[in-house]
Amino acid sequence: MKTNTARRAGFTLVEIMIVVAIIGLLAAIAIPNFVKARMTSQKNACIANLKTIDGAVQQWALENRKGPTDTYSLTDTTLISYLKGGALPICPGNGTFSAGGTVALGPTCSLAADGHTF
Repeated sequence: MKTNTARRAGFTLVEIMIVVAIIGLLAAIAIPNFVKARMTSQKNACIANLKTIDGAVQQWALENRKGPTDTYSLTDTTLISYLKGGALPICPGNGTFSAGGTVALGPTCSLAADGHTF
């Protein structure tokens, strides 16, 4: 009598299902962390851009003898010349920067209304 001792190589269905379940569990944990990290980095970049714009506004106001109650526009070419590269920075979250109204009030970002505080 001859016994079949040849063994087939491969994975069983149960083993494959366990591996897929583990990968799904790891993805469910990791993806929200990546989204949160992306939002945090966009927020930090936006804050840095707002500080850059505010610094340019303050320098422009000082050199042009403007007071805290004077108004400004972010489209003013003399103000934009105080920014690095001669242009407004681009918002990383696809928002828009706008003037705060007066020199004393800093610039704002449109994303601040969406629950993002700067």
